[in-house]
Amino acid sequence: MKTSHCSNACIWGVTVLALLALLCSGCITRRQTDPEHTATEQLLLSRAADRAAFDTKLDQFAHKKIYVDATYFAGYDSKDYDAKYAIGAIRDALSSAGALLVDDKKASEITIEARNGALSADERTLFIGIPSVPIPNSLVTMIGTPEVALYKSMKTKSTAKFALLAYSTQSREHLYSSGAMVGRSHDHHYTVIVFVGWQGTDVPEMRKAKKIK
Repeated sequence: MKTSHCSNACIWGVTVLALLALLCSGCITRRQTDPEHTATEQLLLSRAADRAAFDTKLDQFAHKKIYVDATYFAGYDSKDYDAKYAIGAIRDALSSAGALLVDDKKASEITIEARNGALSADERTLFIGIPSVPIPNSLVTMIGTPEVALYKSMKTKSTAKFALLAYSTQSREHLYSSGAMVGRSHDHHYTVIVFVGWQGTDVPEMRKAKKIK
């Protein structure tokens, strides 16, 4: 009889755990309209671009009529949000240094060609625990068991690398080469023992958003 009671108790225990898992499970859905980059990636990329542009001394272009040529900046001619923001950051840095930006190359004294060697983000995830397991059903969505993380870290790092070439618009004489202009940013999420987590980022907008929340 003791064995029977023990067996019944084990069965009930397994049943309760299974029901709790189903109640706590999340739904995995797929959206076909997601943007190319998440908001977090966009903030990281724009932060890296700002650093690459503003960490370079450009005072030599003060009071000069400057035309910024983005012909060799990959992605600028398309609808690439990040490339356009990066060119905007370079223009901002030049204007902040005292340059007089013009939209017509013929009206400029100096042409500055901007090019990019990198403008992207890398993501790394380390997970120790029980991963979510998808459970097929007859519904459109798929049910998954909850993820149980003993330790989890998600690290996203963004790198921007630009370079500037300046020459006289009229004579085409070489005036300046910036060399590598590099900017970086990061966002790290950590989770320990299922629910205890924290974030480390060098993007001010993301820190403010976290405090408001």
